[in-house]
Amino acid sequence: MYYDQPRRIAATSVSLRVCEERNCRLGGEVGYLIRFDDQTSSQTRIKYMTDGMLFREIMIDPLLTKYSVIMIDEAHERSLYTDILLGVIKKIQKTRPDLRVIISSATLDAEAFYRFFNRNTSKDKSKDTASIISLEGRMHPVDIMYTDEPVSDYVEKAIQTVFDIHTQEPSGDVLIFMTGRDEVDTIVSELYERSKTLPSKYKELMPLPLYAGLTAEEQLSVFKPTPHNTRKVIVSTNIAEASVTLPDIVYVIDCGFVKVRTT
Repeated sequence: MYYDQPRRIAATSVSLRVCEERNCRLGGEVGYLIRFDDQTSSQTRIKYMTDGMLFREIMIDPLLTKYSVIMIDEAHERSLYTDILLGVIKKIQKTRPDLRVIISSATLDAEAFYRFFNRNTSKDKSKDTASIISLEGRMHPVDIMYTDEPVSDYVEKAIQTVFDIHTQEPSGDVLIFMTGRDEVDTIVSELYERSKTLPSKYKELMPLPLYAGLTAEEQLSVFKPTPHNTRKVIVSTNIAEASVTLPDIVYVIDCGFVKVRTT
């Protein structure tokens, strides 16, 4: 079985979580495959990987004969590799009708994907080769607050907001969304330095960066439990928007900006 996670940190963190729940060794029954890091073996039955790595496997094994189930998660992100994979997998199913394909997403247009993968051309619904399964999720109340007016320096405003939360609000970790690595590193550095001037009555601040350029070990550090008498502040790019669940987050600060590629 193969699960396609579009981001490397999602592939590594989810595989580690599944290993923990199944009480098995990483690289044994459960493993992951990302660029420059292969944690799988001949005993691996559940493999997590990025869409780019699956695309490479298709180049070597066009029918994906190693897999019986393909699950593509967060399909609504619509990366170039994911869109190509969906078309290729549809063709593979014509030769391999035994191959099971699961497309999952919280915001997906399920009807469009149903029509795309359903090979039944008759009006007899019992012959459909695709189906839609809806699973109810848990909803939690969220209070949304905005600045009274636009700010000229949203990086500095995010830092000030962290200290407002830290000194005035109850316990709970903080997640900050920024547009890129430079902003993330700046905020982490400033939070670390300024937190040294806080009175001893306040908890310690633990600022941690999260972006694609970090090593796997550095990325996974954000999932570790928050130490006693400490408030963790994770400063991230939009890598944390999907496929990643960060525990103990109570407060989210979003700068409202994002960097996108244009031609």
